[in-house]
Amino acid sequence: MLKKEAREITGGLSKPSKMPGPAYNLPAWACQTGSKLRKVKGSPCFGCYAFKGRYNFSNVQQALRRRLDALESPLWVDAMVTLIKGHPWFRWHDSGDIQSEQHLKNIFKVCELTPDTKHWLPTQERGYLPADPEEVPANLIIRLSGSKIDGPSPKAWPWTSSVVTSSEARTCPAPEQNNECGSCRACWDKSTSNVAYGKH
Repeated sequence: MLKKEAREITGGLSKPSKMPGPAYNLPAWACQTGSKLRKVKGSPCFGCYAFKGRYNFSNVQQALRRRLDALESPLWVDAMVTLIKGHPWFRWHDSGDIQSEQHLKNIFKVCELTPDTKHWLPTQERGYLPADPEEVPANLIIRLSGSKIDGPSPKAWPWTSSVVTSSEARTCPAPEQNNECGSCRACWDKSTSNVAYGKH
């Protein structure tokens, strides 16, 4: 499959400026758990960054909608593999989240078919996670996101992320690195059980 065709099928990849590789994003309004948490003051989804700034541009909104619609395509897995191959690092959902159990299974297939790429998937959708973390492809780390700012990290999954207001509690170095990952790859590293991000 040609990359041009793959972009037409999937809606294309996004290129977050802070990341060491491309990403795939979906509209934040389509988040299932996140849409509920967005109404809860004190949750990391309250005041979600994906409803601000460039995410509000009409061309960005159109691209997000195309990617959401693309999930139904039977060619989505093959097209995503075409676009991701050759990239050492990949992030799923710099906005948006898992939409269904089948969506997650398709992500697993993409990861299995791109073994040379390290994948990272943050999520609030604990209901879609497999009962056994061993079912997740070896090159994919899923980080279950905490539901409360400055709250405890989730206990239901081995790899997690949290949002904190204290710089002492924050482990993500991006704020000291021009808001970029730089050489840090903690989010993709299974030896790092929790990554604490500063509140946006």
